[in-house]
Amino acid sequence: MPGHKFERITEDVKRELTAIFRELKDPRVTQSMISIVKVDVSRDLSFCKVYVSAMGGIEMAKEAVLGLKSATGFIRHELGERLKLRNTPAPAFFATDSIEYGADLFKKLERLKDS
Repeated sequence: MPGHKFERITEDVKRELTAIFRELKDPRVTQSMISIVKVDVSRDLSFCKVYVSAMGGIEMAKEAVLGLKSATGFIRHELGERLKLRNTPAPAFFATDSIEYGADLFKKLERLKDS
């Protein structure tokens, strides 16, 4: 598969997962403001790793991942309906603290700028 097509599919998966997350009713997912940081799709499109971060920190992200894992079947079904791929990747969710890390780094840079 050419590289540009694979990259396009990865971006499509990320875009559609973001839309699907907005439709979920699980309070573990809806109460924390989550963001998809990165999506890694396997070359054969059989699975994808989805890295999720939350504004509330790593603990909120871990709680959201539990909600996402319980809705994996629904998420994969919706992804298959929207993307129309031959193989629908099975999502695996992982919590990361990259938003919190980025905000902390930004604060440190601001303090350096002020001094």
